[in-house]
Amino acid sequence: MKKIEIITRTEKLNDVKKVLAKNEYIGMTVTAVMGCGHQKGVIPEFKGMDFEINLLPKVQIMTVVLDEDVEEILRDIKETLSTGTVGDGKVFISDISDVMRIRTGERGESIL
Repeated sequence: MKKIEIITRTEKLNDVKKVLAKNEYIGMTVTAVMGCGHQKGVIPEFKGMDFEINLLPKVQIMTVVLDEDVEEILRDIKETLSTGTVGDGKVFISDISDVMRIRTGERGESIL
């Protein structure tokens, strides 16, 4: 199993949900986050004063998927979310050794 963490523009949340649903994954955790990368945030002007804010609003979506589905999901995310501009986001993939459903104590891939 793999944990996929997607950090992207807030307006792309529904697109991510569609990609996951297309691949038969509906379980996810969504968090509103702030961050910056190559985009380096924004520098708005307040009443003639420059005020630097180097964090931008983003959304972080976390889900766990089967190993065999990772590449297709990553391809779909790239095709769906990429605008070709700085700020599209990142996807982090990590290994998950086990999972347990708290309600029943069931464990393993079958509970995904």
